[in-house]
Amino acid sequence: MDRGQTKLFSLLEQVLNVASGFIIAVLLWIYIVTPYLGIEYDVTQSLSVTLMFTVVSMLRGYLWRRAGNYITERYHK
Repeated sequence: MDRGQTKLFSLLEQVLNVASGFIIAVLLWIYIVTPYLGIEYDVTQSLSVTLMFTVVSMLRGYLWRRAGNYITERYHK
């Protein structure tokens, strides 16, 4: 019987998902948002804030994935 994703695979999926989102967000910020709006920014501060939101997003996605697996496993018993 398929038991869903392992915890490690759930974590890996979230890391890859959020890491790709982080890269896209940084590129959009640097090349589209700031030039369009004329915003001046410090790269270190921008990356720090983006990294904080990225970690929270990764944790949130991992917890939702694990909750979904838990519910699925209970339903199939």
